[in-house]
Amino acid sequence: MSLTLLNFNGLRNLQPIEMSPSSRINIISGSNSSGKTSLLEGIHILGMGRSFRTRQLKNAIQSDQPYMTLYGRLAGEPEVTLGVRRLRAQRELELRLKGDKNTRLAQLVEAMPLQLINPDAFRLLEGSPAGRREFLDWGVFHVKHDFLGIWKRTRRALKHRNALLRRGRIQPQEMAVWEQELASWGEQMDTLRRAWFSEFLPVFEETLKVLLPSSELSLHYARGWDKQRSLSSVLHDSRATDQQMGFTQQGPQRADLRIRVNKQPAVEVLSRGQQKLVVSALKLAQGRFLERTAQRHCIYLIDDLPAELDEQNRHQFCQLLEDMQCQAFITSVESSALSSTWRTNTSVKMFHVKHSDQGLSQLVQVS
Repeated sequence: MSLTLLNFNGLRNLQPIEMSPSSRINIISGSNSSGKTSLLEGIHILGMGRSFRTRQLKNAIQSDQPYMTLYGRLAGEPEVTLGVRRLRAQRELELRLKGDKNTRLAQLVEAMPLQLINPDAFRLLEGSPAGRREFLDWGVFHVKHDFLGIWKRTRRALKHRNALLRRGRIQPQEMAVWEQELASWGEQMDTLRRAWFSEFLPVFEETLKVLLPSSELSLHYARGWDKQRSLSSVLHDSRATDQQMGFTQQGPQRADLRIRVNKQPAVEVLSRGQQKLVVSALKLAQGRFLERTAQRHCIYLIDDLPAELDEQNRHQFCQLLEDMQCQAFITSVESSALSSTWRTNTSVKMFHVKHSDQGLSQLVQVS
């Protein structure tokens, strides 16, 4: 599934955009601060309901505009329409999927699987476990259809247990109820995560071998509590210490993906360029796995692909991207850094973002 039309109004420093992208490779060039990343941000908001540049979505609205409207069409029979509208004066997003005003965010995310590769993607290696859990749960969500309900119930039980821990005096009977809920749903979440990981791992290793063939890197799933014990017994036995801390210290909310090279954290061993290849392998493997298991395609948003990758590594990356038959939006300061990378039978469209006299940037198709 690929985007056939994009229509953005009121997004950052961009003039109103109407874009008919290639179903495969779209290269967006332009000088620094011209608005290339803003275009990717708009697609990300359209598919995820949030920005990768700011926590406050109102900051993505053009400074002199009261709202922004993002609209897209996905290829299909019939085509699928998506829309996001955000008013500066209100916090809630207005979402549309196939014209339905009662669209939930999860439906939007499911309709348009997105993967982002940008400088912040390094957080998969150097950041907290929260980013790696998000990566893990994105994969499980898109191939295990009952995951979202289990995730919500686990989160609800965890919230109630934490509230009881902070109350001061614990009522054992009330605590037991929420521990039973958390243990039941948490174990189910772990089962789905482990099943997904065991199937995903060979795809990741295959992808990494292409991008970083000499690496001794290993990827492991840690579920967040003692693997020799049930979650129920862990929660029961840790009540006293959890009460002192004011939160639940073990459980599925502590799950992680451990990325190591010869038993050392990968971020402490690999160069910056190697780290980008590992992160790219993780992201590309998500898309390849989704294709193989669900016969669906990711849309890739890749910000400044040439950065920290030499010509050979860029070529290997682009070859993998082409073989996946997916749609990609790739930014680069110089279009020449990527223009000759693709096979002749691959559909490539070139766009350029340039400053205009009105102070806003304009998107034009070059070829």
